Amino acid sequence: MSALPDDRETAGTAENSEPVETFGAAGTPKSPAGRDDITVVHLMRHGEVHNPDGLLYGRLPGYHLSELGRQMAERVAEHLSARDITYVVSSPLERAQETATPIAKAHGLDIATDRRLIEADNVFQGKSFGVGDGALRRPENWRHLVNPFKPSWGEPYIEQVVRMMSALEAARDAARGHEAVCVSHQLPIWIVRSFVERRRLWHDPRKRQCTLASLTSFTFKDDKIVSVGYTEPARDLVPPHLLAGAKPAKGKGKAFGA
Repeated sequence: MSALPDDRETAGTAENSEPVETFGAAGTPKSPAGRDDITVVHLMRHGEVHNPDGLLYGRLPGYHLSELGRQMAERVAEHLSARDITYVVSSPLERAQETATPIAKAHGLDIATDRRLIEADNVFQGKSFGVGDGALRRPENWRHLVNPFKPSWGEPYIEQVVRMMSALEAARDAARGHEAVCVSHQLPIWIVRSFVERRRLWHDPRKRQCTLASLTSFTFKDDKIVSVGYTEPARDLVPPHLLAGAKPAKGKGKAFGA
């Protein structure tokens, strides 16, 4: 199995990343085709969220997909419509549940909920994050920034790895010999991928290869992960300043809250 040289759906530059294997014409791992020993688990990031105030919403309730976010979810559902999806599971947060809905509907499935797929906890939740009018201008918040390796502002990276690997393995077992879709959030997805690909867990957030409505796909042979693929089925719907490695756009300083 090797990377396709013309795979245009594998986009973005991951910091210190190793080559990522992608398969199939659209860059998604080929369907197991009835092989009981091959299972594919797709970790999907939710679509765009309605967040006019640009807050870091974290685990707060009440944040739903925007109209564009719903279009992203429908696009991915269409992209996966011919796949052998037998299990759809989601973070309990509304934006993830709403992203999972059209995928589950396309395959006649109910949505399972797994709290292990939830967004990472963060002390800046509910605040705008930045220097100008954001939380970083307040000295009382600076103590939360002392250790970027743990990190000191939120859920430890290693704890994210433990819960996300557990959720990934549970989805593998639920869809054994087929495919599963797990809808989660950018940071936990990026952290578990970094762990699997043996990269350091601390990183530059601007360089995460995990854009809105993207698929990070883990192929298992029996219980072992044998490849990781990445695709962006809704890439043309994602605002350019939100793509991996993009430079901040003027007037888009709160884009992290999208």
